[in-house]
Amino acid sequence: MSENKKPLLGFVHKLPSGTAPANSGKTRCPLCMGLFKAPRLLPCLHTVCTTCLEQLEPFSVVDMRGGDSDTSSEGSIFQELKPRNQQSQIGILCPVCDAQVDLPIGGVKALTLDHLAMNDVMLENLHGEGQGLVCDLCNDREVEKRCQTCKSNLCQFCCQAHRRQKKTSYHTMVDLKDLKGCSRVGKPILCPIHPAEELRLFCEFCDRPVCRDCVVGEHREHPYDFTSNVIHKHGDSVRELLRGTQPRVEALEEALAQIKRVNNALQKRVEAVAADVRKFSEGYIKAIEEHRNKMLKQLEDIRVQKENSLQLQKAQLEQLLADMRTGVEFTEHLLTSGSDLEILITKGVVVERLRKLNKVEYNTHPGVNDHISFSPQEKAGQCRGYEVYGAINTKEVDPAKCVLQGEDLHRAREKQTASFTVLCKDATGESMGRGGDNVHVAVLPKDKKDSPVRTMVQDNKDGTYCVSYTPKEPGLYTVWVCIKKQHVQGSPFTVTVRRKRRPHLGVFHCCTFCSSGGQKNARCACGGTMPGGYLGCGHGHKGHPGRPHWSCCGKLTEKSECTYIGGQSTSLLRTVAL
Repeated sequence: MSENKKPLLGFVHKLPSGTAPANSGKTRCPLCMGLFKAPRLLPCLHTVCTTCLEQLEPFSVVDMRGGDSDTSSEGSIFQELKPRNQQSQIGILCPVCDAQVDLPIGGVKALTLDHLAMNDVMLENLHGEGQGLVCDLCNDREVEKRCQTCKSNLCQFCCQAHRRQKKTSYHTMVDLKDLKGCSRVGKPILCPIHPAEELRLFCEFCDRPVCRDCVVGEHREHPYDFTSNVIHKHGDSVRELLRGTQPRVEALEEALAQIKRVNNALQKRVEAVAADVRKFSEGYIKAIEEHRNKMLKQLEDIRVQKENSLQLQKAQLEQLLADMRTGVEFTEHLLTSGSDLEILITKGVVVERLRKLNKVEYNTHPGVNDHISFSPQEKAGQCRGYEVYGAINTKEVDPAKCVLQGEDLHRAREKQTASFTVLCKDATGESMGRGGDNVHVAVLPKDKKDSPVRTMVQDNKDGTYCVSYTPKEPGLYTVWVCIKKQHVQGSPFTVTVRRKRRPHLGVFHCCTFCSSGGQKNARCACGGTMPGGYLGCGHGHKGHPGRPHWSCCGKLTEKSECTYIGGQSTSLLRTVAL
């Protein structure tokens, strides 16, 4: 048999002296983190120690895919294909990627051995001066030699015994340190059915490596060849598949790189926006605090002003009260204790003083009130470039100063919305300039006061309120407009609700002669006539209003209400329609 094997996918080569194997990162189990011991290759191409896999908790799975399942252990070259039917079996999860692994009948030990990982473990042990390697024969002493013929690692004692045996006396022995530059130092792969034979042949029919005993037994009539002769064909197919896979890897790597770039950009953008939010918020907070301080100072100024006014009024009233008491006490004492002569002597002074005190004008009500309110939704302009809200208000609406405005104030039509405006003012007659007052409106029919009309009051937030209502029937209605349970100026008032606007029955024309096509019996409500027996109006003739008008009622405005009343006059007959 030929031993000249061409390297497959570049995995078999001689490494430069002192260089670690390129696959050294694949020598440790992802579970126990130790060097591989009997590593098993899972269908997801992750390698785990046999003992570690046996410790995983298995679970029952139902395989509906049959023998060509991608996640099962059918990739093992030593397993028979399962029948294509539903069957229950045991599975585990890959400890690296959580992929489902359907265990073959033999369990974990029936999974494919990862010989490449075993070779990498051997190379790593060699680079560690043989530390961890034990003799393949006695499994006790450290390895010192390697039989190049048997591919066995031997201790000094077993090496001497190996040379003394007639069968192995001609085998070549090399020191372990001389193998550090090799890329493959693994043992020969033996046939699992015939353990004494090495797998050197490949069955084309079964698509698996076999030994000499296999081709004369189970694979007797199958085409086969040496592995060195078929490696090129199968290696090329793997290379072709690899070439189709690599672009996908690059595309995925680029996609992940883009995601990373976008994620980094996202993080930077979030940080920038967060900085803007913090800057805005800090500025806004300072603006609000400044506005708060201004309002608190304004409130304090209002308090001081009102208190000063109250103290001044108090002082004036106290002084007047003291003068009054002095006058009253002196006069009472004079009238009760003084003699007639004494009363007459002091009468002039007393009378003058009392008359003067009685003429003094004073207000029994406090000159200021406690009306101070805060309107949080009222715009207060800008502070530090930010729009702020909230205002201190001392104005108080005076119902007697409020004004009612609007064209529909005293007139309305049935089933049509009428509206008017309430303008709120304070005691000085100045507009309130803000909303928030409780304006109560009631629209009551004079003959049905127990059936008020539903009203709507819209606060315009500027001191005006729009009142709207829709009367259902014609007649007289009383409208009440109250603020703080007091009637405003002009309330209550009466509204006359007329019937719904009547449409015109005739035509809006220039004359009956034109609109009727020259008919003599066509008449018009304008009262105009033409000579020659025409009963209707014509341009420039007697009674013509000189402009377009309605034939039914004679009104000159096109968009107006018809006032025609049938039967009152022959001149109000409808014009014949064209």
